[in-house]
Amino acid sequence: MTSEEVKLNVEKALEEIRPFLQSDGGDISLISIDNDTSVKVRLEGACIGCSVNQMTLKSGVEMTIKKYAPQIEEVINVA
Repeated sequence: MTSEEVKLNVEKALEEIRPFLQSDGGDISLISIDNDTSVKVRLEGACIGCSVNQMTLKSGVEMTIKKYAPQIEEVINVA
């Protein structure tokens, strides 16, 4: 899979997640993909101060991204 395909798959995953975050007043942005294995995202809006955002990131976001792009090893939230 090329880097461009990885990026497209990660974007598809974020599109699947975005409506759930937006329903709670939040959002998510893709910041970067490093070495096709590490994804950096930024949780936005209500998600910034939310106490469950680390849980959301690991269980929801990371799991969905790995479904679309299995080679991704980690998802990191950057402030």
